[in-house]
Amino acid sequence: MARDQLGVLTALDAAKTQWYHFTAIIIAGMGFFTDAYDLFSIANVTKLLGRIYYTHPGAPKPGTLPPNVSLAVNGVALCGTLAGQLFFGWLGDKMGRKKVYGLTLALMVFASLASGLSFGHTAKGVISTLCFFRFWLGFGIGGDYPLSATIMSEYANKKTRGAFIAAVFAMQGFGILFGGIVSLVISTIFDHAYSAPAYEVDPAASLVPQADYVWRIILMFGALPAALTYYWRMKMPETARYTALVAKNAKQAAQDMSKVLQMEIEAEQEKVDQLAERSHNNFGLFSKEFVKRHGLHLVGTCTTWFLLDIAYYSSNLFQKDIYSSIGWLPPAKEMNAIHEVFRVAKAQVLIALCGTVPGYWFTVAFIDHLGRFFIQLMGFFFMTVFMFALALPYDHWTKKENRIGFLVMYALTFFFANFGPNATTFVVPAEIFPARLRSTCHGISSAAGKAGAIVGAFGFLYASQSKDKAKRDAGYPAGIGMKNTLIVLAVCNCLGLFFTFLVPESKGKSLEELSGENEDDEISEQQPPSSIRTVPV
Repeated sequence: MARDQLGVLTALDAAKTQWYHFTAIIIAGMGFFTDAYDLFSIANVTKLLGRIYYTHPGAPKPGTLPPNVSLAVNGVALCGTLAGQLFFGWLGDKMGRKKVYGLTLALMVFASLASGLSFGHTAKGVISTLCFFRFWLGFGIGGDYPLSATIMSEYANKKTRGAFIAAVFAMQGFGILFGGIVSLVISTIFDHAYSAPAYEVDPAASLVPQADYVWRIILMFGALPAALTYYWRMKMPETARYTALVAKNAKQAAQDMSKVLQMEIEAEQEKVDQLAERSHNNFGLFSKEFVKRHGLHLVGTCTTWFLLDIAYYSSNLFQKDIYSSIGWLPPAKEMNAIHEVFRVAKAQVLIALCGTVPGYWFTVAFIDHLGRFFIQLMGFFFMTVFMFALALPYDHWTKKENRIGFLVMYALTFFFANFGPNATTFVVPAEIFPARLRSTCHGISSAAGKAGAIVGAFGFLYASQSKDKAKRDAGYPAGIGMKNTLIVLAVCNCLGLFFTFLVPESKGKSLEELSGENEDDEISEQQPPSSIRTVPV
């Protein structure tokens, strides 16, 4: 038989949606909730950090983070995330998903708390320790990408697997929203408790000493949701696919899933041993067989995620700069330090409510009906259209009467990122690779995405600077301007659309059917999975 599926895996594939599915979504999703909070909340406090530690007495406008410091603060967590994705992705295939899962969460809790306890009062001391702990925060966050996606894909049934994995990732939208809300609440409390004039009225009085607590509390708050789910992560059983197909323990897999599914499942050790002996279930990541069967798939998942994150992270991390450049945020000198945090967070919350959160849940609703390929292609297409629509008539959008239109277009770009490639690039790598390499390949794909995020975060900071010296932030060289930067991001989205054609459609198929793990050697030699790619139009 070409489809010699284990009973325990057939039971999982055919299982009706049950309570354990929702439990797994919440447990895995709270990790992504925390990930998004921690990665994106920094955007709400960077202007405050600039005011506290880099304002020079007598300067006409408040201080901003110098270019190298801003790069470090915004980018160091992304560097840690990239390293964590590769390391924990590999470790998840070697040690098991569950064993590594708790470690990533504990690291996130510790590093979130430590980020707010950065040592010293000097700019050098505070920024150095903040960057150190945010690297390790990113390292823990990185592990959550391959592990959460792999665990959810291996628990889910094949009919609604896409929706379940996308629902885990969709918690990222709530994390971004929650980060904005926490920033709003904390800044409002402090702004009312410690009233201060605008910088242009009284530069010294506009920055109250208590402002130093604001950014620390906001960053430390990220530890709370992660800590709340630690116990339940430790109670989750190992996935049956890892236990049976990688650890080769049919009895344990059957026992674990009998409890989860509340039904009797037969242990089929003999069948597990037979599957393990097949040559196509033993090739490694760096083998010719892997390149033949999955090489193009891995290129597709890596390139699309890389190109998406250049645009997505540069836009998300630097929303405050985009808002300032179109005049939606008042000039910094017209606000006090804490009120500026409020205004930046308010803008983030509005975009999250209007574009980010709805986009994620549209993907959850439609991914198992429209398919991954269609949603990703559609998302890249509309992101390209809206980015060009923002960029080409950029001068039109900077006029006061047109700012609402700019924000609508900007929100639509985020909507189609999340009802599009931002969700699908996370889902597909967790479905199309063999169980023994699934976490590793997802880690490689997501690390490629974070490499794109690093390019976007670092490049955007310099590229978006105005050619007019009077409009540039202090210490920055002339860039290509916001208009040309948006054009570059639109081109990245357009390239992502074309690389989507390398990625297979995985809707409605079992994981073993997609990876070829349950095929006979004779059939797998005739028709490897990469040759039966289906691309719906």
